[in-house]
Amino acid sequence: MTYKVIEIIEPDFGCEGLPEGQEPMCEVILESSDGNRISVTVPDRILYEKMINEGMNVSFNDGIIERESNGIQ
Repeated sequence: MTYKVIEIIEPDFGCEGLPEGQEPMCEVILESSDGNRISVTVPDRILYEKMINEGMNVSFNDGIIERESNGIQ
């Protein structure tokens, strides 16, 4: 299913930092074409590798997020 990335929320671990051995995760708010919103947790690394930013269209199926080819860079 195709969604628009509404917001990417990066965690703030304060002065303690990220717990040892944990991968940084982001909460991503997605909105479908019919206006339904969902919140998914995605590794921060994946968002950078796939160059996914707020305002882009993505597909999200079976826990995998992919950037859609819609002309937005």
